[in-house]
Amino acid sequence: MASPNSVTLPHDYDPEDDNGAFMNPVMKEYFRHRLIEWRGELLKESQETIETTLQGTELQKPDLADRASAETDHALELRTRDRERKLISKINSALERLDDDEYGYCEETGEPISLARLKARPIATLSLEAQERHERMEKTQRDD
Repeated sequence: MASPNSVTLPHDYDPEDDNGAFMNPVMKEYFRHRLIEWRGELLKESQETIETTLQGTELQKPDLADRASAETDHALELRTRDRERKLISKINSALERLDDDEYGYCEETGEPISLARLKARPIATLSLEAQERHERMEKTQRDD
């Protein structure tokens, strides 16, 4: 999928090997491509679930154990789809940040997020240090 900037992404491109400026057009295109591809996979899985699992699920089974098992499976599938729906929302937000030239920068400090972190978690909005601070704060607030 071509971006509005029509930047060509080399097939073997790795942003960590890029010696150019942080979040240069090729780097942005790399992350745009990854995010769009990831979103497409999630949407495809969701559609497959709707077509196969959820439409074909018969929850009114005569045997109580079978019914409980089917309801548990159904609930688990719905929770999984809900998590994926939230993930798609985060992917869409990341794509918006790319368009706004805010992608790749920590929301808390404004510093660049490491490329290794962005490759591992392309929807990251915090640097590793800021994320660890947030997690420590959450832990201490939960312990109260």
